[in-house]
Amino acid sequence: MALDGSVMVTGGAGYIGSHAVLALLDAGHDVVVVDNLVTGFDWAVDPRARLHTMAVEDPAVRQVIRDHSVRAIMHFAGSVVVPESVSDPLKYYRNNTAASRSLIETAVAEGVPHFIFSSTAATYGTPQRIPVAEGDPTVPINPYGTSKLMTEAMLRDVSAAHPLNYACLRYFNVAGADPQGRSGQSTAGATHLIKVGVEAATGKRNGVAVFGTDFDTPDGTGVRDYIHVSDLADAHVAALDLLVAEPGRSHTLNCGYGRGFSVLEVLDAVDRVTNVAIPRRLEGRRAGDPAALVADNAAILAALPWRPKRDDLDGIVRDALAWERKLAEMNR
Repeated sequence: MALDGSVMVTGGAGYIGSHAVLALLDAGHDVVVVDNLVTGFDWAVDPRARLHTMAVEDPAVRQVIRDHSVRAIMHFAGSVVVPESVSDPLKYYRNNTAASRSLIETAVAEGVPHFIFSSTAATYGTPQRIPVAEGDPTVPINPYGTSKLMTEAMLRDVSAAHPLNYACLRYFNVAGADPQGRSGQSTAGATHLIKVGVEAATGKRNGVAVFGTDFDTPDGTGVRDYIHVSDLADAHVAALDLLVAEPGRSHTLNCGYGRGFSVLEVLDAVDRVTNVAIPRRLEGRRAGDPAALVADNAAILAALPWRPKRDDLDGIVRDALAWERKLAEMNR
């Protein structure tokens, strides 16, 4: 069943959002983007989409929904840096929780039937087991995870009271860039490990800090499940198709590959791909970081026809490196 209207992508000028816009457009959807451009870039929005520069809590969003016959919302807008959430929790409860509440209220008021939410593995906190599954306890250890879990709860309760179904997609560590070079991670001062690594390899940084070498992991550094951003974007399109086909059902799904790599293993991959030995600085743990986060992805594989196409660490690094070099050319 096809969607009888357009898709509104909030945060569509940002890293993951811009890739979702590409995936939606490539799949034939009509797309409108709402982004306040605080961290996003207008040039990152594919010209086939329409960009409206505003915050998701702006009352004018209602008119955007009406003007473009929006029938589904993909909500990426928000703040995403775990240590910053510990030092400035109110920013995260404003940008992630309060703003999401406003957007959900708008969706209900305007009769938008489908909602896909950019959630996070940080909702699990320190998992009791690895890999972690959707039914495992959600006990966040940082305000970022809590702010996202609160939005999941709002969607659950709202969907029970109104004709709106949703998919909460819990991302693990997103990395890489569009293999065609159309988008990538462009934020200055990014904290994602692979982004930091390729910045160091291209001379933008003088090395990489390794935060924590005493975790209960094989080499003492944090272990994460890295998913290619384009695979993640494809998962959003597949989730939308499912919501349209089954309007009475909602889903909460892990987005990961089910395999973890340590910080040192990732940096070894960056060294291999770039042929540069990146200096590493061993530092203490950051607040709010669990030792390991790896997805049990059985549920998403069962619910969606989606299958990973880019499940290769070196390939993820290669795409991230290609984008970093393109950014350098763009900024000359």
